[in-house]
Amino acid sequence: MESIIATIKRKDISSAAKKEYKTLTEAQVIVIDDIMNVTVDRDEGNMLFAFINSVYKTTSFIITTNKSPVEWARTLPDEVLGAVLLDRLLYKCELIQLSGDSYRMKHRKTIFENKSTTTNNQTEK
Repeated sequence: MESIIATIKRKDISSAAKKEYKTLTEAQVIVIDDIMNVTVDRDEGNMLFAFINSVYKTTSFIITTNKSPVEWARTLPDEVLGAVLLDRLLYKCELIQLSGDSYRMKHRKTIFENKSTTTNNQTEK
């Protein structure tokens, strides 16, 4: 998300950002990880909306988040902007909600168990 916003903000200033923005507008799929975990001000929200509004009919989005769409709208400074942004992002979408243990947390436990076993073995020697 931060990268997309940064590219949108710099596209008129930097030739590299302009090229990256063109790549984004021509993409078939855009993946946004942890959407709305970034604080977005009004200007950034408007720029993000303009970008998504220009590509939502031709580009598929894969979005990961641990927040509901209602919570996305609340993270923006303007609820109307949040509503129209959601309207574009959720257009013809398929929501997939996962449940169960987090992959990261599941493996985090394993890491700590191995570390404590290693530590115990080292103190026993």
